[in-house]
Amino acid sequence: MVDTTPRTIGLAIPLLVLASGIIATVGAFLGSGVLGGTPIAEAAGGWLNEDSTPLAPASAAFRIWSVIYLGLLAYSVWQLLPAQRRSARHHALRPWAVASMLLNAAWIWVVQLGWLVLSLVVIAVLLAVLGRILSLLVHTGATGWTESLITDGTFGLYLGWVTIATVANASAVLGAAGFDGFGLPIAGVASVVLAVAALIGVAMAWRSGGRIAPALALSWGLAWIMMGRLDSGLESTGTAVAAGIAAAVVLGAAVVFRWVATRRAGPEGIPVAPD
Repeated sequence: MVDTTPRTIGLAIPLLVLASGIIATVGAFLGSGVLGGTPIAEAAGGWLNEDSTPLAPASAAFRIWSVIYLGLLAYSVWQLLPAQRRSARHHALRPWAVASMLLNAAWIWVVQLGWLVLSLVVIAVLLAVLGRILSLLVHTGATGWTESLITDGTFGLYLGWVTIATVANASAVLGAAGFDGFGLPIAGVASVVLAVAALIGVAMAWRSGGRIAPALALSWGLAWIMMGRLDSGLESTGTAVAAGIAAAVVLGAAVVFRWVATRRAGPEGIPVAPD
């Protein structure tokens, strides 16, 4: 249960959130190779490149990070306002938000150091933290559309994208280790993994009452895996078809569960997630 008792807190923890948002954004900018150095796609032996594994999204997919970082900065400022400092919802969310942003920065620098296996550990922990954030958001309603967009929208996109990024990261670790799918066709193994990713997306839609942001980001990543397998050094029609179907399933599930949640809504018309 989340304590919903209003309370006013000082500025120390909200300022920590702001600092974490700045660290994550600046760390990503510096670690991306924009100002020189090694781009993420070329770090860690190039195993995170779009042509490295059958489950790597095409490079255009990573544009979503710009939206996510902008949202994280907006949230970091938003939660400083007096109304949010009195909010039990944000009081519960702040420690997890800080953890997610610092883990984000840590992942980038772990990859830059070439520690591919450790990068999978970091992103897996980040995924778990974001899952906890989704649970908190589902069980504490937003106060309006502004908060829904800045808080729920940002962390929803963050969760959906990190889900598919974790799949790509795991695929990179296995590829670097020489995993050959036990001799099975690569397209078949990739299709199984994509089916699991789709099931995770369906589960998130069910538990969240059809929240669209996680589904959009996850389906975005799946769609760019499809595009990568249609036009890259690792072309695979079978994997592309599986990724396209997975993206459609994730979006479809979000629409269906949103409709169900809306029908179950109380007098205020707020969608209700399953208990």
